[in-house]
Amino acid sequence: MLTESPSWLIFTPMIDPRQMPSPDDPAEALAAVVALRRYADALERKAVNAAVKQGWSWSDIAQALGVSKQAAHKRLAGSVTDEDS
Repeated sequence: MLTESPSWLIFTPMIDPRQMPSPDDPAEALAAVVALRRYADALERKAVNAAVKQGWSWSDIAQALGVSKQAAHKRLAGSVTDEDS
């Protein structure tokens, strides 16, 4: 179910570094950080929901996220829905 891939290889094509705000402009850079975190959190919840529906174990999910099974379950179990079941 899982493939081994450094996260930066997955993320790099999604973001053009030339479009990223400069850290020299803290207001713009920090606003970008907030937006990226919100997007990443939403993507994580949707991916975990899909993984559970596809039969992934919490151990599989935790491995993919690089955290312990307990940490993954504690943080994300509440985001799993039955809306498509």
